[in-house]
Amino acid sequence: MKVSEPEQVTDELREVQQSPRRWWILAALCLSLMVVVIDNTVLNVAIPSLVSELGASSSQIQWILDSYILVFAGLLLTAGSLSDRHGRRLGLVVGLVVFGAASLAASFAVNPTQLIIARAVMGLGAAFLMPGTLSIITTVFSDAERKKAIAIWSSVLMLGALAGPTLGGVLLEHFWWGSVFLINVPIAAVGIIAALIIIPESRGAALPPDVPGAITSTLGLAALIWAIIEASERGWADGTVLAFLAAAVVLLLLFVIRESKAPNAMLPMSLFRERNFSGASLSIVLLALASGGILLALTQYLQFVLGFSPLRAGLALTPLVVVGMAFNGVGVIVDKKFGARVAVSTGLLLLAAGFASLLLIDTGDGYGTLTVALVVLGAGSGIAGPAAYGTLLGSLPKDRAGVGSAVNDTVQQVGQALSIAVLGTVLTAVFRSEMPGDAPAAVRNSVGAAMQTARATGDDALAAAAQQSFVSAMSVTAVIGVCAGVVAAVVAGLVLRRPPAATKPDPSAELQTAGR
Repeated sequence: MKVSEPEQVTDELREVQQSPRRWWILAALCLSLMVVVIDNTVLNVAIPSLVSELGASSSQIQWILDSYILVFAGLLLTAGSLSDRHGRRLGLVVGLVVFGAASLAASFAVNPTQLIIARAVMGLGAAFLMPGTLSIITTVFSDAERKKAIAIWSSVLMLGALAGPTLGGVLLEHFWWGSVFLINVPIAAVGIIAALIIIPESRGAALPPDVPGAITSTLGLAALIWAIIEASERGWADGTVLAFLAAAVVLLLLFVIRESKAPNAMLPMSLFRERNFSGASLSIVLLALASGGILLALTQYLQFVLGFSPLRAGLALTPLVVVGMAFNGVGVIVDKKFGARVAVSTGLLLLAAGFASLLLIDTGDGYGTLTVALVVLGAGSGIAGPAAYGTLLGSLPKDRAGVGSAVNDTVQQVGQALSIAVLGTVLTAVFRSEMPGDAPAAVRNSVGAAMQTARATGDDALAAAAQQSFVSAMSVTAVIGVCAGVVAAVVAGLVLRRPPAATKPDPSAELQTAGR
């Protein structure tokens, strides 16, 4: 059953839909998006510097990454709903202001605790910023142009993923670690100006605020993400982890019950009866589960195993980004010709093949084998991405664009948190088991700590053992990526709708027309 579009749509929304400036609006949205993408990708390259210059432990590094995810994922649905009610451009600008201010604070943090707090506030800003970009795209572009616009949006995501590590590598070689956060400030400032000048305001239907829905969704998602994060340190059988998982289940169940009955529900459950919406959502979460943690492993492989500098490590990921950007256009063509089901399934199977290629990597392979894997991974993500995002957003009623876009971001963040927690746990466990039994306890949990100790003591045997153990651990995580990619492809093939069959022209009608 197709979700019907509510009749109540504001005049502002109609004006935005007809705006001749839609491509300029897209450019402003992409600029706003760039600040989040660069920040998230540059942080992976900065991890060794945070260890050596800020004195961050492995646990603190994990929370520098995860405090952002915890706040971001927990508040996405609420932020998207508030943007629908009070203005999507307003939500976007608020997000940029908060993100830029928190980035400034992060760049001058003097200890890991301050950086963790600043990252959490950055997650608050991103919770308004990210769904704002997609929801405005949904309202500005018609069905015929939306997937093309999302392909451009996805290309900017990948361009930011390339620019982040490269720019971060340059900054880390010439400045202090905090410079990788300081670059967000001017980008956010320009994004704010562009949004105010170019993007018109749009809102959904003026419904009463859904306070119970906002509270249960925020607390439930935060509890879920916290449990997933802590499971990587404490284990899944830990009592505190199980308690938070139970709380998350109860809160999210209450949220579903509330949203199923409330006339002013911020996330109507009827959306999930639309196969394209639910199928695309599940495909995206499985895609994030497959790929979320692997980039963290790859950046460590490049720096600790291959010995690349931060700049060279950033540049080494170029094939993934360039191929992904090129295949975004291919994905749009495949989607248009064969339908989203074929495009998403094909892309996910290519991703699984890319993860399988990582199994061939060894410590002596250098960069060649990794390049092949990056090319295949880029092709898969490029084909699957625009079709999956476009299908999800295309099934939304226009007045729910903000919260619907937040669903897209939420499932991604839950998948990435699961990926980092699960793959991070697997990576650590396998690395520990592969390390020699007589290795010091301090170097058995982290390849970074092992390589730092090996360099300080001149222990070449320890360095070689750590590198080989890390490659073995990365191979196990690649197997998980293969399995998740295949499962996601099957889900997309079974759930997403077939494209409507083309109507064949009536030959007799053509003859009559030709004879006139």
